[in-house]
Amino acid sequence: MELPVYINDGHSDMATASAKRSASASHAARARHEQHKLAKRLRHQVGRAIADYGMIEDGDKVMVCLSGGKDSYTMLDVLLQLQAKAPVRFELVAVNLDQKQPGFPDHVLPDYLKSIGVAYTILEQDTYSVVKRVIPEGRTMCSLCSRLRRGALYEHAQREGFSKIALGHHRDDLVATFFLNLFHHAKLATMPPKLLSDDGRHVVIRPLARVAERDIEAYAAHRQFPIIPCSLCGSQENLQRKQVKRMLEEWERQAPGRIEQIANALTDVRPSQLADPELFDFLALARRGDAPLPDAHAWLGGDAQAS
Repeated sequence: MELPVYINDGHSDMATASAKRSASASHAARARHEQHKLAKRLRHQVGRAIADYGMIEDGDKVMVCLSGGKDSYTMLDVLLQLQAKAPVRFELVAVNLDQKQPGFPDHVLPDYLKSIGVAYTILEQDTYSVVKRVIPEGRTMCSLCSRLRRGALYEHAQREGFSKIALGHHRDDLVATFFLNLFHHAKLATMPPKLLSDDGRHVVIRPLARVAERDIEAYAAHRQFPIIPCSLCGSQENLQRKQVKRMLEEWERQAPGRIEQIANALTDVRPSQLADPELFDFLALARRGDAPLPDAHAWLGGDAQAS
């Protein structure tokens, strides 16, 4: 029996190469489409938050706190995009606090900000040494570190006449803070999208309040921001915040969309369905005429009413 003879005339190889190029082009087109959708979604979510909470007004001078992490890079990038088409005029200035952590690459942020033409200030304050000296080995450092950082940034904002201070906390941060307050401080509270400082001198805004962390991660990777890791918080694995984050990630795996549901619940508070008499007047609820208000001492004392 005569075996068949196959002749390679090059056409099949050309067809294969063409198919691969076509598939690669199609994949690249899909990736660009997804990146465009992501950028549009972030602009919409940030713009919506700014409008809903009155975060930025005409003539504002906004201090954008830039840490070198994915969140603050994304916040600055989206605010710059919105600034170009916003219905009001406002100024953006990036401010970084160099806390003198060993090995901190102090050229990264200035180089990046110069490359995109953004006004910036680098503050220098050795809070790292203070934290390491005051906090015992093995204890969490975030509370003291954040207080020192906040004090330095607030002082700079006051000195330079900033009307708003923008922080990069995102939706997942707000949800995690809610559970931290619930579990460890017995209160229903989170980081609000807009806040007046205790001394009444500073307005803090969180433009990423409605943005999911996974979207920020994808956006930062696409934009190739020069991320600078934090050697203080990043090295502490037993932080309560990290434990809550792992809990939320597990919930999200079991029931996708749960974090979004919780975030939505934070915007739909029903005081009459909770139990805080400072928020809702339970004493007046269905009160009969001029009946006297209950006397706690009498009830606790257990004294029987005179017959």
